[in-house]
Amino acid sequence: MRVEYINPFVEAAYNILSEVLGGEISRGELYLKSTAMPVMGVAALVGLAGDVEGRVLFDMSMDTAMKIASRMNNEELEKFDDLARATITELANLITAQAVTKLHDLGFKFDLTPPALFTGDNLEISDHEVEALIVPMDTVQGKVEVNVAIRDRVL
Repeated sequence: MRVEYINPFVEAAYNILSEVLGGEISRGELYLKSTAMPVMGVAALVGLAGDVEGRVLFDMSMDTAMKIASRMNNEELEKFDDLARATITELANLITAQAVTKLHDLGFKFDLTPPALFTGDNLEISDHEVEALIVPMDTVQGKVEVNVAIRDRVL
């Protein structure tokens, strides 16, 4: 995986999380994860196709998702309902849009799928042949992992 694909997502995640959540955002150490990866409880997945292919996953615990959704809506949300789901989906949209703009500026051309939201315990997402780079982001609301698995399109 080329670093040109990763940095825009890392920068966008940091920028957007700082903007919408306030407080200190710190980036943890990057690490690789195997192709089968358990999800922490709430994951927004965005697919990419074109010059590059793969996906970006924004992964967090249900508790973190609830705190983020509450903060972004300026109200204490009681359950992970349609408003909370829409809020986490919008967070993924904001981060992805900023990253994609940077990638387009670098000359990459590709399309995105709208974010798909997955929730539950013991979920696992499996990507064949693509290793994922994980960028942990610690926020006041909890940890959000930006999980990037992108490669050059195989012709």
